[in-house]
Amino acid sequence: MISLSFTRRNTFQLGLGALLGSVVGGLQARTAFAQGEPSDEDIFAFALNLEYMEAEFYKRALTGEGIEAKDAGSDAGKVNGGHAAKFKSKAIKEFVEEVANNELAHVRFYRKTLGDKAPSRPTIDFDAGFSGAAKAAGLGEKFDIFENDMTVLLGGMMFEDVGVTAYAGAAPLIKKKEFLEAAAGILAVEAYHMGMARSQLYEMGEPAWKAASAISDARDKLDGPEDKDQGIRLNGKANFVPSTPDAIAFRRTPHEVLRIVYLTDKAGVASGGFYPEGMNGAIKST
Repeated sequence: MISLSFTRRNTFQLGLGALLGSVVGGLQARTAFAQGEPSDEDIFAFALNLEYMEAEFYKRALTGEGIEAKDAGSDAGKVNGGHAAKFKSKAIKEFVEEVANNELAHVRFYRKTLGDKAPSRPTIDFDAGFSGAAKAAGLGEKFDIFENDMTVLLGGMMFEDVGVTAYAGAAPLIKKKEFLEAAAGILAVEAYHMGMARSQLYEMGEPAWKAASAISDARDKLDGPEDKDQGIRLNGKANFVPSTPDAIAFRRTPHEVLRIVYLTDKAGVASGGFYPEGMNGAIKST
């Protein structure tokens, strides 16, 4: 169980240590795979698992329906949970629609690029995943992430923040120039999404600030001892761009990302949280 007694370290204390930690993160990932370093295809398959979840989340929040069978693969797992949100803001609904289309495009890009090596959509459980995440963050077990504008943006922030750090962390592992270029481009789009969601949440005031900070703290507690997460308000001011003091995006190794989406702080776990049967592909264990 995660406790919100976790206290965020002062930004100044991060200093050079945070920068070195972000750089070393990729090297640690290489060491972790020393017995069989992942191929570029393995990394893209890992990213595809995350993109399936993002596309399903936004599509369901927008329409109540997920992605089409043709985009999920021949051996797709089921998706549990999610419903159309009650949007009050036309602008936010249009933003969610745009992001949903972006994430579906990412799914299609990875499936096209990987061809026969593309894994099908894994089993995804939004009900259990968000229930566990909300409980861990102190938001209550019945917190409905698909309820309205604010909750959908909080869900989006959860995925987009992690996605940006995941792409940044995977960069040192990618060998082919064309794969690295594609990953860099997708990272940029995910960062646009994240910045928009965080800025909209900030405009919603203190309830959104507190919920976002709670999610951030719980997420940071899961991924390990380093401080790689920030809420949308920091040191009494807006914080739309989570980064080190040198304005460099934080990096997470695949193992750290898996701890967040599996909702565990333990090593050697291969399923849980949003992926009750684990991810599909070579990279699937914390």
